[in-house]
Amino acid sequence: MLEKYDFIIIGGGVVGSMIARWLSRYEASVLLIEKEADICMGASSANTAIVHAGYDPLPGSLKARMNIVGNPMWDQLSGELSFPFERRGDYVVAVGEEELPGLDTLMEQGKVNGVPGMKMLSKAEVLAREKNINPDVSGALWASTGGICDPFAVTIAAAENAVMNGVKVLLNTSFEDFIMEGTRIVGIKTNRGDFGCRWVINSAGMYSDEIMHKAGIRPEFVIKPRRGEYFVFDRADLTIDNVLFPVPSLKGKGILVTTTLHGNTIIGPNSVFGEEKEDRSTTHEGLEEIWQGAKNLVPCLNQKHIIAMFVGLRPYGNGPCKSPGIDYQHDYIIEIPTEVQGFVNLGGIESPGLTSSPAIAQEVVDLLKDAGEKLKEKKEWDPVRRARPRFRDMSHKERKLLIEKDPRYGRVICRCENVTEGEIAAEIHAPIPATTYDALKRRTWLGTGRCQGGFDMPRVVKIIADELGVSPLEVTKKGQGSNFLLRPTKQVGA
Repeated sequence: MLEKYDFIIIGGGVVGSMIARWLSRYEASVLLIEKEADICMGASSANTAIVHAGYDPLPGSLKARMNIVGNPMWDQLSGELSFPFERRGDYVVAVGEEELPGLDTLMEQGKVNGVPGMKMLSKAEVLAREKNINPDVSGALWASTGGICDPFAVTIAAAENAVMNGVKVLLNTSFEDFIMEGTRIVGIKTNRGDFGCRWVINSAGMYSDEIMHKAGIRPEFVIKPRRGEYFVFDRADLTIDNVLFPVPSLKGKGILVTTTLHGNTIIGPNSVFGEEKEDRSTTHEGLEEIWQGAKNLVPCLNQKHIIAMFVGLRPYGNGPCKSPGIDYQHDYIIEIPTEVQGFVNLGGIESPGLTSSPAIAQEVVDLLKDAGEKLKEKKEWDPVRRARPRFRDMSHKERKLLIEKDPRYGRVICRCENVTEGEIAAEIHAPIPATTYDALKRRTWLGTGRCQGGFDMPRVVKIIADELGVSPLEVTKKGQGSNFLLRPTKQVGA
């Protein structure tokens, strides 16, 4: 018998997880499917982790509206879901007098979009606020509502809260096709069987174009992957206090230098179009481009302090802006199309997609209500998801009490990030279990320090195996095909 749901969400990134959390408020059955071994493994997993103020999107675009609506929602969200968020503000820095007009353009654009708390700063004011800034700075646009977050923690918290409120999450579950009755979608086919539903919500990020094409809509819409490369610096060797953007160009926001909630400095990204939607390889040319761009903002950067590099992929689409008189061909798509029934279609959700995610979730709910859905709120809905203990953030007294309750919190497994066995075990048995090394890395930050997992990895593999009751040979880095171990050492040569 076909397992049936009211809503099926395709894609477990930050937008899909926020939608799941929003729908969990109502008396409806909800299924979220994700093709990878964990949530937050696509575009949501590799970005600059910034909550944008909203001066950058083109006025009148859906990007601008979602950014402006989404930004103020983050304070309440972080309180309810217990993820770290700091409203640090951000700077767009002009280097040289010739870049100052670009700041005026952004200021005016921000005013049109409705961004509060913007201010023009002089050279002296910028130098006073960031000790590492290029001394040739000529001024900056300061936006007080900019913020920084941990996109892994945000996505996981939203998805866990959804699960706590009745949503079902299926990992390693790939969408294959729709089940149709005429022009109405009544279910989906997956690699793990068929599921019935009244609505499908396309939140598949990089693959959203392929899914809408299978539904028979928007054949002209194409997602192109935009690759962005990054460097990560050891926090013990370099401290940047602020979020520093350059004056943007036609290629995007530009290569920035920013602090993170974990204390590391990161630089990037560049913007290079590719053909492969899974190509996360770095290039010599790309890394050199971001290095030179970042050095223009912070000349004291030193490559000996780099501990990691990574690539993020942004789902760049060609959705036209719906506002009259605006010729903009790369806007978000958030719609219930008329050509097919039972389908909520999202596409081209790139930056500021992270910032916009709660607003997009609310927009989806509003669209469903406009389409006639009688969404009844649950009396028992709980908006609060409590974070699990983080040993490195505790006082000595708090640590002592925690260790007395569970001695595993007294065994440090990752020395660089001060992550304990107790934390690892707790995440393995969380509402959305972390069953791979990278899933634990996203949740606890183990393996992200100077040694990049060189010390902790063997110990983490053993803990995963012990907690799940499986062989260490079955433990993977990020899912099927990424096993760490092939055989016991004593079998070599046997």
